[in-house]
Amino acid sequence: SLENRVKETLHRAFWDRLKEQLSASPPDYTQAIQLLQEIKEALLSLLLPRHNRLRSEIEAALDMELIRQEAAHGALDVGRLSAHVLGTMAMLCAPLRDDDVRALRDLTDPVQLLREIFRVLDLMKMDMLNFTIQSLRPHLQEHSVQYERKKFQELLDKLPSSLEHTAEWLRRAAAEAATAPRGAGSSAKPSPAAVLDQAYMNLLRWEPAHREYPETLFMDQARLQEVRSQVNQLVIVAAVLLVTSGTCGSTLFGSPGFVARLKRVTKVLLEGLSSTRCEEALHDVGDQVLQEVGRTLSQLGYPALAVDQRASLKGQISSIADENNAVRRVVEQRIHSFLSLFISPNGQNSPKDLPKGLEAIQEELLAVGRRFGTVVHHNRQ
Repeated sequence: SLENRVKETLHRAFWDRLKEQLSASPPDYTQAIQLLQEIKEALLSLLLPRHNRLRSEIEAALDMELIRQEAAHGALDVGRLSAHVLGTMAMLCAPLRDDDVRALRDLTDPVQLLREIFRVLDLMKMDMLNFTIQSLRPHLQEHSVQYERKKFQELLDKLPSSLEHTAEWLRRAAAEAATAPRGAGSSAKPSPAAVLDQAYMNLLRWEPAHREYPETLFMDQARLQEVRSQVNQLVIVAAVLLVTSGTCGSTLFGSPGFVARLKRVTKVLLEGLSSTRCEEALHDVGDQVLQEVGRTLSQLGYPALAVDQRASLKGQISSIADENNAVRRVVEQRIHSFLSLFISPNGQNSPKDLPKGLEAIQEELLAVGRRFGTVVHHNRQ
């Protein structure tokens, strides 16, 4: 973009200017001193309250007034300052940044060294931010629950009928839960928990164009819609893998990397597509699957698929675009049943058995299940 090009040009000019200043005779340290001031502030920002000794050491080593005096008299020891900065960074950085800091010690060009120091400091600041958020997460979540509950109560006090869509969402779920099969001895009337579970599961089939989203879920709508999109994609990916396995057999699916390649190409072609373009995407998926199948059969020394087998496989893959496709409906039912385990009161921590035929997407399914469970548990509170 134009903005990025302007930004890159300015950055390049900045570092070129610094190089000119340091290469002058005698060197001009004006810009370098400003950068050292920023480095000092960045290091201090990474300290915890208990780091009193480190704070004193940084203040003493990067005494800006002393540095300016040394620069004015041509006695500035850049090597000593750099060594202290790198030593402090090594003490403060997370273990995953050790290699980045270690690599800085091999740089001899002062301009490149300063530039890389800022890059690594930015990474360290992001690590500190992530650590802080992770530490505060339980408190933030609890505060968020109280905040949302308070705001909804204020809204209800002013507008008693302001949760019409939420009421309709629950009524629809109650009707579906009442007709769902239950174990022997259970009452005809579903429990409030069962109705709420059904309501949350219905969000995975939600069509925004057809009805309004429940008001109590407005703040989580984007997250839930993203989960819905991921689930729909996994349904199609699993269905593609199942029909391909049915045609090609277990030998081909046992080939190292074969399933991973099929998953990858299917996900790429389905990424960001609406349901109306699903048929077109699955046509392309069929072509790519046939190419991958042919390549792998050749590598394993097996004969290629017959013409009628190729046509049948491509036709089965294309037919997955139909929401009433038998394979797609079975896969969707199994995935939704598995995800329902994550939204029960103790669902996030209880063991879960993966339904048959979904082993190939186990990792993705667990990830989306945990995400779905997190949002639902928060909303349930």
